Amino acid sequence: MDKEVSPARALNGTIKLPPDKSISHRSVMFASLHQGRSTIRNFSSAADPHSTIECMRGLGVAIREDGNTVEVEGTGRDGLQLPEGDLDCGNSGTTMRLLSGIIAGSGVPARLVGDESLSARTMKRIIDPLTEMGAEITAREDDFAPLDISRPRSLKPLHFPLPIPSAQLKSCVLLAGLFGDEQTEVIETLPSRDHTERLLNLTIEEKGEKKHIYSSREDGIPEQSYRIPNDFSAAAFWLVAGAIHPNAEITLPNVGMNPTRFGALNILKQMGAAITVSNEHDEGAEPVADLSVVSSELQPVEITEEIVPNCIDEIPILMIAMLYADGVSRISGAEELRHKETDRLAAMAEMLEKAGADFTEYKDGFEIKGDPNFVSESASFKSYHDHRIAMSAAVLSMMGDQSSQIQHAECTAISYPSFWDDLSLLTN
Repeated sequence: MDKEVSPARALNGTIKLPPDKSISHRSVMFASLHQGRSTIRNFSSAADPHSTIECMRGLGVAIREDGNTVEVEGTGRDGLQLPEGDLDCGNSGTTMRLLSGIIAGSGVPARLVGDESLSARTMKRIIDPLTEMGAEITAREDDFAPLDISRPRSLKPLHFPLPIPSAQLKSCVLLAGLFGDEQTEVIETLPSRDHTERLLNLTIEEKGEKKHIYSSREDGIPEQSYRIPNDFSAAAFWLVAGAIHPNAEITLPNVGMNPTRFGALNILKQMGAAITVSNEHDEGAEPVADLSVVSSELQPVEITEEIVPNCIDEIPILMIAMLYADGVSRISGAEELRHKETDRLAAMAEMLEKAGADFTEYKDGFEIKGDPNFVSESASFKSYHDHRIAMSAAVLSMMGDQSSQIQHAECTAISYPSFWDDLSLLTN
């Protein structure tokens, strides 16, 4: 499905954002490992977390859905069952990588498959540490799904300095470690999303600038009954849209404000975006707040390697903000974006070129010459079936002089099923 997006005269309204995907994934997995019932409210309707639900059902976990409420009868760590068929992770890298840790730790053999896009994404980073812990993993070309995972030997504890700041890799190893009699230790130098540590209440020690996170069979698996916050990554698209549009006022209630997730908020504020944070409170282990944004005058910004992990998903839409800043912005240390659902740096370079932007692409980032009065040229933008590329193109198209087309726009459903409806709400 292609979508036509017209220039927006104004952007005004209140948006109920989708629930946080990262927490939705983890809530079902951790509730399954808990011995007993958990009730999860405001669960994501996006495709990826429902791949996680189906995979956990395949492992014998009873899960009941009633609208956006999910009730899980946890089997405990030792109650997972041999699946009758493949565990289909769909398009979800989070499902495949975190579930690999659970499968390797539990010793229940399983075959993990995914769609064409997921099957093209490297799994080498999780295969190596899980193999070191005693798992036997067979992968296509030793790197790609399908993954056949078993653990005929006892689980070995692992001392694992994270080679990159990756929440998926960190969580995979920690989840495997939950099945071991001795502690597994993950050492994090640069911060990444900490939902796993929060929701499992794992032991953490700060040693200098490093964070040491531990997991073992001695760690109890807490009940996962809470309301999932709304997704900050989804909020970022409207924060940018409101900041760059000359006639905008947008309110976003109940947004997750995890400090390891809102790097984009700090960047936008640094650029001069008029964003207000109010009604701050906690939902279970996660902080939440209401956000609002109005039209702003933006200044250039530099995003460096140290900042990238906390805004990795938001970099495509932050690049749109940079187009409207008064000066030259730079991004470096973001080569990881070349290994997402698509090569997001290449996809954004193509988008900016079609829009008529002044920029330079590098191996690990960009230099973008912004102009507060920039007008995007009419174009047919490729989404490459990547939800974040499609939504970034939509925000850019609203700032054009004529309508533009977003190709394969249905891919936004992966993380934000109501995106196009919300866009219509703001522009009407």
